Amino acid sequence: MPMTTETPTDAVREPLPLADVDLSDLDRFTDGVTPWRMFHTLRHEDPVHWQPEEAPNSGFWAVTRHEDIVRVDRDAETFTSTKFVNLEEVDDDQIKKRASILELDGVRHRALRSLIQRQFGANVIGGYTDFLRGLTARTLDAALAKGRFDFVEDVSADFPINVLARLLDVPPEDNQKLIDWGNRIIGHTDPDYADVLLHSEESEQYRDLPFRSPASLEVFEYGRDLARQRRGGDGTDLVSRLVNTTPRDGVPLSPQDFDNYFLLLVVAGNETTRHTISHSMLALLQHPGQLARLQEDPSLIPVAVEEFLRWASPVYHFRRTATRDVELGGKRVREGDKVVMWFASGNRDEEVFGNPYDFDVARRDNDHVTFGKGSPHLCLGNLLARTEIRIMFEELIPRLADIRLTGDVPRVRSNFVNGIKKLPVEITLA
Repeated sequence: MPMTTETPTDAVREPLPLADVDLSDLDRFTDGVTPWRMFHTLRHEDPVHWQPEEAPNSGFWAVTRHEDIVRVDRDAETFTSTKFVNLEEVDDDQIKKRASILELDGVRHRALRSLIQRQFGANVIGGYTDFLRGLTARTLDAALAKGRFDFVEDVSADFPINVLARLLDVPPEDNQKLIDWGNRIIGHTDPDYADVLLHSEESEQYRDLPFRSPASLEVFEYGRDLARQRRGGDGTDLVSRLVNTTPRDGVPLSPQDFDNYFLLLVVAGNETTRHTISHSMLALLQHPGQLARLQEDPSLIPVAVEEFLRWASPVYHFRRTATRDVELGGKRVREGDKVVMWFASGNRDEEVFGNPYDFDVARRDNDHVTFGKGSPHLCLGNLLARTEIRIMFEELIPRLADIRLTGDVPRVRSNFVNGIKKLPVEITLA
C-alpha cells in the first residue's frame, strides 16, 4: 500500500463486477483495498457464492453475510470442522496426522479445550494486569526512544510474544524464534516468509505437517523438550497443563495431540493479537480525529478495543464442511462441500453495523465476529487478546504528541491471515 494517511474508505465502495471477484487469488489480498471490494460485492449480489479454485482444490462456498456466518459457526453438526478448517483439501490420513483442537468437534473438542480453558478465564487474566502493564511499558520505552521505528517489529510483535513466553514459561531470549516460526508457518503463502510455498511441488514432501511448513518440525522439537522438562511437575504454565492433565473424556493426549496443540498455541498466541494491534495503529494514523478522541477521553479505549477488533479482522476466514445437503442463503449446499465463513466480510455487514466503513472508536453494540459468535470454537484466548490490546493503547496513546507514517505498509500475501508486515512510523513524545 502506498504511503498515505488517507483512509481507503471510498475505494472499498467502488463497484467491482461479480465476475471479477476471486477470493482464491492471493495477490488480491496485498493492497488493503481489493478484499473489501470483493466482500462488498458478494454481500450485495451473491452472499453465498460458489468460488472455483485451481487444482488440487475443488472450490468452496463463500459465506459473506453476518447472519449466515453466525449460523454456520454455531451449527457444528451440519458444518463440521473435522474435515479441516483451512482451504487446503486434505485426505483422511493427513487429517489424522495434522488435526489440532481446531479440527475437532463434539466431546473430544470440549475435552481438549477444557485442558487450558481456565488459564484464559477472567480470574486468571485479571491477575496478569500488572504484569501486562509492566511489559507494555518496557516494550514502549524501547520503541519510542528510537523516534523512528517499525511499529510491527518493535511494538506489535514484541508485546504479544512476551506474553506468550510467560504463558509457556519459556525464556524471553526465545522470543524471536517464536516470532519467526509463526511468520514461516502462517505466512506459508508469502514468499517473504515461507520456507516452502503452499502447493509448490516441494511442499508435497511436507504434506503431513501443519500448513505444509518445515518450520512445524522445529516447533514440535521445541515443544517436546519443554514437555520432557515439565512432565510430572507441579507447574501451572500451559505446557505443564497439557502434559500433566487428563482430558475430561478420559483419553490422554497422544504425542501427536501434544505436538499439534503446542504448535497451535505458538501460532495463535501471537499472530492475531499482533496483527490487530498493527491494524489498529494504522487505522488511528488514517483517522487522526479518532486518535484525538482517545487522547481527549481515554475512558473510551475499552469500547475502542471492540472497534479495533472489528476493523482489523485479523483472520479473514475459517472453513467448515457440509455433513449433509442443506440450503444456505438460497443456495443448495451439497454434502462434502467446503463452506467458508469470511469473518472479515461479516464485520462490514451493513445490516448489522451502521456505516460499517467508518472507523468509530465510540461505536456501541459492536456485534463483530472476529472471535466467532456463539460458536463451540469461540477463540479460547479472546479475553487475553482484548486485555492485551486495551492495555497497549492505554499505555501508548498518552505518550504520543504526534505519530506519522513514514513508508509503505506491505501486507502478508494470504487470504487467511489479514497481516501487516511493516508499519514504519515517526513519533513525537507528549
